[in-house]
Amino acid sequence: MLHVVASSRTRPEQHLGNRPLNWHPVPTMKIAGLFAGIGGFELGLASAGHMTRMLCEIWSPAREVLTKRFPDVPLERDIVELKSIPGDVDALVGGFPCQDLSQAGLTAGIEGEKSSLVSHVFRLLDQRRVPWVVLENVSFMLHLGRGRALRTLVEAFEERGYRWAYRVVNSQSFLPQRRERVLFVATTTDADPADVLLVDDVDVRPPRTGLATHAHGFYWTEGVRGLGWAPDGVPTLKNGSTLGIPSPPAILLPNGTIITPDIRDAERLQGFDADWTLPAQDVARRSLRWSLVGNAVTVPVAAWLGSRLASPGAYDASRDCALPSDGRWPKAARFDGGLRRRVEIGAFPVWKERARLPEFLAFPGKPLSVRATRGFLERTERSSLRFVAGFRDCVRAHLSRMEAPEAVRIHQEFAVAAAD
Repeated sequence: MLHVVASSRTRPEQHLGNRPLNWHPVPTMKIAGLFAGIGGFELGLASAGHMTRMLCEIWSPAREVLTKRFPDVPLERDIVELKSIPGDVDALVGGFPCQDLSQAGLTAGIEGEKSSLVSHVFRLLDQRRVPWVVLENVSFMLHLGRGRALRTLVEAFEERGYRWAYRVVNSQSFLPQRRERVLFVATTTDADPADVLLVDDVDVRPPRTGLATHAHGFYWTEGVRGLGWAPDGVPTLKNGSTLGIPSPPAILLPNGTIITPDIRDAERLQGFDADWTLPAQDVARRSLRWSLVGNAVTVPVAAWLGSRLASPGAYDASRDCALPSDGRWPKAARFDGGLRRRVEIGAFPVWKERARLPEFLAFPGKPLSVRATRGFLERTERSSLRFVAGFRDCVRAHLSRMEAPEAVRIHQEFAVAAAD
């Protein structure tokens, strides 16, 4: 069982003082969603009462989703060509492209072709200093190039008179997906971004699980240098390939079957309704939906942040510490207009109870194929990684069942049905 202990320095996780987490004053913020993807940021913020005034997204499958899911919101095509932000917008939000910052991606850095597009955020801010900016990206950006990406961001905001705070937040606070992302909040107002981002905190202790009682997610494409092991959850959903090659995780169920989840459950693991990305199939192959989901901002993470934007807490300055002298960036920090400080806080702002993973999944998964299972096993057998006792035996047993003639026939029929 997973144990959660409320921090002694924070309010109870379900309330903001005497106010419920979804409380918000009127009027709430008006939002411009840049690098909008499939609208995870905007959907979550809307649940906290904020209104999206404009969207900007260049990729046609994502644009098709936004057109269908946000039909009344103006949709711009390209941030490079975007001339200005609507004058009544209170906040720019965006999960700017992570391909050049991700450990699984190109690691070209913030100057890379994709991630450098964040520079257009500052071009737009130079035209009008929008009071609030909220950005999201992969946690690896804290380490890549000795933190050059984050250093570039904080210097650009400070030059423009913004105070800022950032924090690594884990989507597992809300859903059975282990996904760490950096949330960065900056403002020119008298408000303190630390009151938004650095107040809620719970101590989450790892669950005790067993192969016979719980599901465990892992990446079957790994096995030599990594595994992505996730007890009672899935590892970070990846964006796959823009060529349409999906990269779903595998899930070892308590009955010994290994599956890859249905795309509709992948959407749900990001906090969207099932078939949220279905409109993309009008302009692209079905497999590209995995990239859309993997690139998305987790909806309940954005909803929590939106609730705190609407009703800030009170930052406890006893969390302040000195930044590392070697220039490394910690998992949380803030700038109060004078000094940068490291902040002692975890990656779990709250903990939402949820069903165990097998009960959470609403759609039949696809059995991991003979080829995929055999390749994964071969890699593990020449790996120096340590595996949970009995795990490889479970994989071998799954392979034996899949190699049976009847299982091969059923798997082939499933693959044909899924393709249709």
